[in-house]
Amino acid sequence: MKETMKNLIILLFLIPIGLKAQDNPLTIFKSLENYIWIAEGKWGDGSTFKQEINLEFSLDNKIIKVESKGFINKEQTEFGLRNHGIRQYDEKLKKIRFWEFDIFGNLTEGTVEGNGKNLIYKYDYGGTFVTEMWIYKNEKTYDFIVGVYENREWKQKFLETEFTGTLK
Repeated sequence: MKETMKNLIILLFLIPIGLKAQDNPLTIFKSLENYIWIAEGKWGDGSTFKQEINLEFSLDNKIIKVESKGFINKEQTEFGLRNHGIRQYDEKLKKIRFWEFDIFGNLTEGTVEGNGKNLIYKYDYGGTFVTEMWIYKNEKTYDFIVGVYENREWKQKFLETEFTGTLK
C-alpha cells in the first residue's frame, strides 16, 4: 500500500511535465535532433546540391538552432559552414517560423508545419513561393523535395533527393 501511494505521487508529479512537453509545437523536430542529416543531388538546372544539417534545441526548448554546411562559393568548389538557422514558435501567429542566414548575406524566412512525421517549409524566394518537404521514410531517412506546391500537388520541382541521418 505504501509503495503504491509512493508510485502514485511520483506519477502525479510527472504527468504535468509530460503534458507540457507535448504542448511544445517544436517537438515536430525531435526526430531530427540526434543526427547529422546529409543529402546530395542535382538541382533542376544541373548544378550540384550537397548539404549537411545539424540541429539542436536551445533556450529551454523555445528555439532550435540549425547549422548547415554546403557550398560556400558560387563556383561550388568549396564546402563549409553555409547557414545558421533558427526555428521558433510564434505565439501570436500560432505558427512555427524560421530564419536562415547564409554566408552570402541573404536571409530566407518563412513558416514550418508538421504533417504526421513530415515537415513542410514555406517561404518566398525571390518572388517565387517555395515549398520544401521532408517526407518521413524511416527513423534515418527522409525524402526531400523543393519546388512549387499548390493544392496538394507539385506544380514544379527544383530538387528531389534524400536526407539520411548519421548519429552524432
